[in-house]
Amino acid sequence: MSRVCQLTGKRPISGNNVSHSNRRTKRVFKPNLQKKRFFIPELNRWVTLKISAKALRTINKLGLYAYLKKLERKGVSTGVKLR
Repeated sequence: MSRVCQLTGKRPISGNNVSHSNRRTKRVFKPNLQKKRFFIPELNRWVTLKISAKALRTINKLGLYAYLKKLERKGVSTGVKLR
């Protein structure tokens, strides 16, 4: 499975390590991904998602079902069927 958040779409990006002498070497910035299991009471089922820490904070704020509905309205594919 790739290192991509299922909800926000965050993925690894590349950049440079810059030393004291200003020498640059390539490096990779990886997103803070967590595999988390959620219960959706509206659907009466469990779903397992691979999400970033930022998405987890948003879920804590809005609730999972509301956040998934919001993403569905935007046209983002989350892999969770809401029907």
